[in-house]
Amino acid sequence: MSKRLFLVGGLLVALVLAGVVSAFASSSPDGLDATARRGCTTDAAGHITGGTCMAQQEQQHQLEDGPLAGYGIRGLGDGPLSTGLAGMAGVLVTFAIGGGVFWLARRRGHRETPGTGNR
Repeated sequence: MSKRLFLVGGLLVALVLAGVVSAFASSSPDGLDATARRGCTTDAAGHITGGTCMAQQEQQHQLEDGPLAGYGIRGLGDGPLSTGLAGMAGVLVTFAIGGGVFWLARRRGHRETPGTGNR
Protein backbone atom coordinates (compact mmCIF):
# COMPACT_ATOMS: atom_id res chain seq x y z
CA MET A 1 0.00 0.00 0.00
CA SER A 2 1.40 3.41 -0.90
CA LYS A 3 2.08 6.09 1.70
CA ARG A 4 -0.30 8.48 -0.03
CA LEU A 5 -3.17 5.98 0.03
CA PHE A 6 -2.46 5.27 3.70
CA LEU A 7 -2.53 8.99 4.57
CA VAL A 8 -5.72 9.65 2.60
CA GLY A 9 -7.39 6.61 4.17
CA GLY A 10 -6.35 7.72 7.67
CA LEU A 11 -7.63 11.23 7.01
CA LEU A 12 -10.99 9.89 5.79
CA VAL A 13 -11.35 7.63 8.84
CA ALA A 14 -10.52 10.56 11.15
CA LEU A 15 -13.02 12.81 9.37
CA VAL A 16 -15.81 10.23 9.62
CA LEU A 17 -15.07 9.61 13.29
CA ALA A 18 -14.94 13.35 14.05
CA GLY A 19 -18.16 13.98 12.15
CA VAL A 20 -20.15 11.08 13.57
CA VAL A 21 -18.74 10.28 17.01
CA SER A 22 -18.57 13.92 18.12
CA ALA A 23 -22.36 14.11 17.79
CA PHE A 24 -22.57 11.63 20.68
CA ALA A 25 -20.19 13.54 22.98
CA SER A 26 -21.44 14.08 26.50
CA SER A 27 -22.64 17.54 27.46
CA SER A 28 -21.91 16.74 31.12
CA PRO A 29 -18.88 18.38 32.73
CA ASP A 30 -15.66 16.45 32.31
CA GLY A 31 -13.32 15.34 35.12
CA LEU A 32 -11.33 18.57 35.12
CA ASP A 33 -14.47 20.70 35.39
CA ALA A 34 -15.87 18.48 38.14
CA THR A 35 -12.58 18.69 40.07
CA ALA A 36 -12.46 22.50 39.68
CA ARG A 37 -15.97 22.72 41.16
CA ARG A 38 -15.15 20.54 44.18
CA GLY A 39 -15.93 22.53 47.33
CA CYS A 40 -18.61 24.73 45.76
CA THR A 41 -22.36 24.42 45.80
CA THR A 42 -24.32 24.81 42.57
CA ASP A 43 -27.93 25.32 41.61
CA ALA A 44 -29.92 23.12 39.20
CA ALA A 45 -28.52 25.03 36.19
CA GLY A 46 -24.93 24.38 37.31
CA HIS A 47 -24.18 27.94 38.42
CA ILE A 48 -21.99 28.30 41.51
CA THR A 49 -24.02 29.60 44.45
CA GLY A 50 -21.55 29.26 47.32
CA GLY A 51 -18.58 27.52 48.83
CA THR A 52 -14.95 27.81 47.79
CA CYS A 53 -13.45 26.19 44.69
CA MET A 54 -11.11 26.82 41.75
CA ALA A 55 -14.02 27.35 39.36
CA GLN A 56 -14.87 30.64 41.07
CA GLN A 57 -11.71 32.11 39.47
CA GLU A 58 -12.64 31.14 35.90
CA GLN A 59 -12.97 33.87 33.28
CA GLN A 60 -14.42 34.02 29.80
CA HIS A 61 -12.10 32.81 27.05
CA GLN A 62 -10.70 35.46 24.70
CA LEU A 63 -12.00 33.55 21.68
CA GLU A 64 -15.48 32.79 23.05
CA ASP A 65 -17.01 34.62 20.08
CA GLY A 66 -14.86 32.75 17.54
CA PRO A 67 -16.36 30.72 14.70
CA LEU A 68 -15.65 27.37 16.44
CA ALA A 69 -16.26 28.39 20.07
CA GLY A 70 -18.17 25.95 22.26
CA TYR A 71 -17.34 22.86 20.15
CA GLY A 72 -19.68 23.93 17.39
CA ILE A 73 -19.91 26.22 14.39
CA ARG A 74 -21.42 29.61 15.09
CA GLY A 75 -24.68 30.09 13.25
CA LEU A 76 -25.62 26.40 13.13
CA GLY A 77 -26.83 26.14 16.72
CA ASP A 78 -25.87 23.45 19.22
CA GLY A 79 -27.02 20.42 17.27
CA PRO A 80 -25.09 17.37 16.08
CA LEU A 81 -24.44 18.93 12.64
CA SER A 82 -22.65 21.90 14.20
CA THR A 83 -20.59 19.68 16.51
CA GLY A 84 -19.73 17.21 13.75
CA LEU A 85 -18.63 19.90 11.32
CA ALA A 86 -16.51 21.57 14.03
CA GLY A 87 -14.86 18.20 14.75
CA MET A 88 -14.14 17.72 11.05
CA ALA A 89 -12.68 21.24 10.82
CA GLY A 90 -10.43 20.41 13.77
CA VAL A 91 -9.21 17.24 12.05
CA LEU A 92 -8.44 19.15 8.84
CA VAL A 93 -6.54 21.91 10.67
CA THR A 94 -4.56 19.36 12.70
CA PHE A 95 -3.77 17.33 9.59
CA ALA A 96 -2.67 20.47 7.71
CA ILE A 97 -0.38 21.65 10.52
CA GLY A 98 1.06 18.17 11.06
CA GLY A 99 1.57 17.68 7.33
CA GLY A 100 3.31 21.05 7.09
CA VAL A 101 5.66 20.22 9.95
CA PHE A 102 6.55 16.85 8.42
CA TRP A 103 7.02 18.43 4.99
CA LEU A 104 9.41 21.01 6.44
CA ALA A 105 11.31 18.35 8.40
CA ARG A 106 11.58 16.17 5.31
CA ARG A 107 12.87 19.06 3.18
CA ARG A 108 15.44 19.90 5.83
CA GLY A 109 16.59 16.27 6.00
CA HIS A 110 17.10 16.05 2.21
CA ARG A 111 19.66 18.86 1.97
CA GLU A 112 22.87 17.83 0.29
CA THR A 113 25.76 17.23 2.67
CA PRO A 114 28.84 19.29 1.57
CA GLY A 115 31.65 17.22 0.06
CA THR A 116 29.74 13.93 -0.12
CA GLY A 117 27.32 14.48 -2.97
CA ASN A 118 24.68 12.57 -0.96
CA ARG A 119 21.23 13.66 -0.13
